[in-house]
Amino acid sequence: MEYLENLDTLLRTFWYVALGSSLVFVFQTIMTFVGGDATDGLDADFDGDMDGGDAPFQLFSFRNLVNFLLGLSWGGISFYDSIESPALLIAAASLTGVAMVAIFFVIITQLQKLQEDNSFKITDTINKTGEVYLNIPEKKSGMGKISISIGGAHHELNAISEKKAIETGTLIKVKRIESDNILVVETLN
Repeated sequence: MEYLENLDTLLRTFWYVALGSSLVFVFQTIMTFVGGDATDGLDADFDGDMDGGDAPFQLFSFRNLVNFLLGLSWGGISFYDSIESPALLIAAASLTGVAMVAIFFVIITQLQKLQEDNSFKITDTINKTGEVYLNIPEKKSGMGKISISIGGAHHELNAISEKKAIETGTLIKVKRIESDNILVVETLN
């Protein structure tokens, strides 16, 4: 610490902020990888997205504060010998901090594009083809079952026919959905 005491006040300030924010960043990273990072731990009383919609990212969070301080401090240390004016140095360091938050935002939005909703919705079956699994009686006089593949998963669903009976193994097309999630099907011609 004696090294820091002999530095210019601005450079010393950058070093203190860099050491503190780096320590918090390392702790956050370790907690993320061991699964202890369910949230930032500190929630703002307001949303930073300002558009009222769901955002993948909250602008005012503890994690973004740490990211900004990392960019600010390490940018200030890096540019200290290159930029003579303290005001210009602080401006360049601040822009570096903003860039760190922007980079984090881009990374988070790209990672969220990898998420996929594979939950089954019965409405996804409309106009899809499948195969009769259990005989379907004629003209809504009873119910059978069909086997249909949606999103790579096979489903066995209750089905009825509006016209003739449909035998097991026949290829069908789903026309619509009746109440109680019963599919109305017809044979493929």
